[in-house]
Amino acid sequence: MKAAPQAQLRLIDLQDLDSSLDRLAHRRRTLPELAEIERLEGRLTELRDAIVAAETEVGDLRREQKKAEQDVDQVRTRADRDQKRLDSGQVTSAKDLSSLQTEIESLHRRQSDLEEVVLEIMERTEEAEGRVAALNAERTGAQDELAALSERRDAAQRDIDDEAGTSSAARTAVAKDVPDDLLGLYEKLRGQFGGVGAAKLYRGACQGCHLALNTVDLNRIRAAAEDEVIRCEECRRILVRTPESGL
Repeated sequence: MKAAPQAQLRLIDLQDLDSSLDRLAHRRRTLPELAEIERLEGRLTELRDAIVAAETEVGDLRREQKKAEQDVDQVRTRADRDQKRLDSGQVTSAKDLSSLQTEIESLHRRQSDLEEVVLEIMERTEEAEGRVAALNAERTGAQDELAALSERRDAAQRDIDDEAGTSSAARTAVAKDVPDDLLGLYEKLRGQFGGVGAAKLYRGACQGCHLALNTVDLNRIRAAAEDEVIRCEECRRILVRTPESGL
């Protein structure tokens, strides 16, 4: 392939701009805010599930408490009714009186046991409600932090995009100075070799693979016409000659 020396030199300018754009794209993909946002979004998902579970537990405990309180009321009502029968004097049989007193005592014990159950459920409910409150507070804090991180991410991305826009405009201008066939080869090699399609020959070494050329290759390059497009024998990138090539 042939191309004017100046067009070949423009490849270096183009490569510098492309490398800059690649670095900007990498910065955009790896902003520290992105990892933090991902972590927070994961934590918010966990908090959402935990809050649903805790609220469900609170609801279950409140229903359980209501049922236990109803059981207490039923036992208390029955004990009050038996106590009224006992106090009324209507029961005169000693056997019936003893049976009634035994039942009242049993009902009082049952009421006491059920009241203990109610208190235990109330304590569990209070603990569950505390967990709901703590989880909601953590969620609010995480949401606030996420909003702040999103603002910082957006600001950083705007700065990167502005810089990339300037570099892209400059790249378009430089690319116009490179013949289509040379540009096509450069783009192909960029895709094959990690974004670097052209490199300087600097003091006898390729700046693409950073290997020094042997004497035979250097002599071959010295003998080549100025408009001949040279390729590095090691990495196959376009090798651009400059006054600092050491030829």
